[in-house]
Amino acid sequence: MIQRIASIEPLPDYCLSVAFDDGKRVIYDVKDDIRQLPGYSLLEQVVGLFQQVQIDQSRTCVYWMENIDLPSHALYEYGKPVS
Repeated sequence: MIQRIASIEPLPDYCLSVAFDDGKRVIYDVKDDIRQLPGYSLLEQVVGLFQQVQIDQSRTCVYWMENIDLPSHALYEYGKPVS
């Protein structure tokens, strides 16, 4: 089952607060992705880019630019649950 994103909020220190349609809420740390994935370093290098995170039309992905995105299943599985 594909998890759909209800809302997203950029937080300090390159973290995202993500809420899903099923009510689950997580904090996802993007720093490892920035260090390991090609092109993601722009999120640190371009001032203000990280705060421009958006949800795609299908609500199954968040993105910043054409080649910088994160699928909802990764956010859901690897995000730290918020109680």
